[in-house]
Amino acid sequence: MIARPAPGPLLTVMAHPDDAELWAGGTIARYTARGIPTIIAVPEHHDPVRNREAAAGAAILGATLYQYDATAPDALAVLLRGTKPEIVITHPLRDMHADHRHLAEKLLAAVPDVVIATGRPHRVYTCDTYNSLTLDGPVPAHTTLDVTDTQPVKMRALTAHRSQPVDTHFARMAATLSRLWGARIGTSYAENFVPVPVLGRLPAASGL
Repeated sequence: MIARPAPGPLLTVMAHPDDAELWAGGTIARYTARGIPTIIAVPEHHDPVRNREAAAGAAILGATLYQYDATAPDALAVLLRGTKPEIVITHPLRDMHADHRHLAEKLLAAVPDVVIATGRPHRVYTCDTYNSLTLDGPVPAHTTLDVTDTQPVKMRALTAHRSQPVDTHFARMAATLSRLWGARIGTSYAENFVPVPVLGRLPAASGL
């Protein structure tokens, strides 16, 4: 029997230290529980408190934190080449938050050359956003994953970001969105992702 190669890493590339927890925390915890390497990449923050919170949140999810210099022009290409992810998750291209949009644009601009050179990533997805609303309207339902078992881990990781308005805003929004996505697929909690073409190809898989 020929052994199947181990799945490559799941890489989330987000604009802020708490974004991975907010939009993909349940999925990240789900993948790490299966023993799949998972990386959370965020720009290195000038505030040491937020850097510590980023490390704490990633540790709770079981992920590796990768902080990069956002001022380096090739930082995202270096990230993709170095990690060789099988799956990449980032923000919607038409996110309401300008930081999210700019990061997604830069990341997706780096993908084609890296894929040609390394063969990775195989699949790219965008995640949810504030109240599931982009500049073009609601985030479309597409690849909606059950995260009922890992929702508590997601919420615990989110609370690591104490310098942010977690109790007054983010935690309630994250819980509400997870419940709404879960209701669409008949589970208690879920997270939704939308595939982005990689060199003109969309993933055939029903999950990530």
